[in-house]
Amino acid sequence: MKKTAENKADQSKKTKKRTYKTFKQSFSDSREKVWDKKRARLKLHHSFRRSYREDYRRGFQVPGLLNHAMTTLKIVFKNWRLFLPLIASIVAANIIFVGLMSESTYETVQDSLDQSYEALQDGELGRFAKAGLLVVSTVTSGGLSNSMTEVQQLFIIIFAISAWLITIYYLRNLLAGNKPKFRDGVYNAMTPVFSTLCVIALVFIHLIPAFIFVIVFSAAVQTDFLSQPLYCFIFWLFGLLLLLLSSYLLPGSILAMVATSVPGIYPMAAINATTDLIQGRRTRFIIRLVFLVLFIAVIWIIVMLPLTYLDLILKDNILAGSDLPIIPFALQVMTTFSVVYATAYIYLLYRRMLDDPTN
Repeated sequence: MKKTAENKADQSKKTKKRTYKTFKQSFSDSREKVWDKKRARLKLHHSFRRSYREDYRRGFQVPGLLNHAMTTLKIVFKNWRLFLPLIASIVAANIIFVGLMSESTYETVQDSLDQSYEALQDGELGRFAKAGLLVVSTVTSGGLSNSMTEVQQLFIIIFAISAWLITIYYLRNLLAGNKPKFRDGVYNAMTPVFSTLCVIALVFIHLIPAFIFVIVFSAAVQTDFLSQPLYCFIFWLFGLLLLLLSSYLLPGSILAMVATSVPGIYPMAAINATTDLIQGRRTRFIIRLVFLVLFIAVIWIIVMLPLTYLDLILKDNILAGSDLPIIPFALQVMTTFSVVYATAYIYLLYRRMLDDPTN
């Protein structure tokens, strides 16, 4: 009996040792796999050791700023049979579920502008100057609709994500030599919605430093904190650091929104890939994003200024007293076009970075 008990104890000890060795080996193998993946990634400046410029200098073979912007515009207009139905459907859905800016609101802005200018120069405001001021005032005041509810804001987010994914789907197929149709984008492009939402959540997290700066700045203005030179210097130094932090984090997240649009790509895999892709190219990427905003602003001026001028002529002469919402509808169309164009601009920039031979 004693020998049987001793044999059982020995067997249990041997079993425990084998189990421990098996667990230790599997844990070691898993850890090696994780470190292999980390070694394969391009990680720069992730320690306190000195980084040399030669370590992070990477190519960025992209045409000039204006060249890339005009190439994107050319692709959008060349494939108008795809993008025009997309813009029209999103505008129609936005009008149905969100609504346009009320014409009475637009007229209120116009009347207040007339009264302000009458107090300055006896009402001798040219129509063209008035049209320019109307465009600026309606856009900067959030002129698409008034006091949107949470449901309307949710619809706007859904429409923006739809325009983003469908535009990328069209461009991916066009660059691959395929001929996609409008219904293909509607039915097939919306697959990675949840992955895109995960990356968008990360974008908001990366924007937290910028949000903190805005909140602190509004509080500083209300409390007259910036009146003291020393406090003002400390505040702007602190604010600059927060803005730089958001500017450093955002480019990889924006490109991850493009990468995650491919079905089957997980959000973290897309984020890791685009973080490596943007290394050594952040400044040039941010410069191109700033140029994108300026280029879209120029398009708005070219399109909306003559339309506003024409609307003023029609309302003063032919359509006097009419509530035809010409400008609110044009604002909606231009906003949707801006989303589609910005998506195409960023996607083509992403593809050029992928095709760069220095990756």
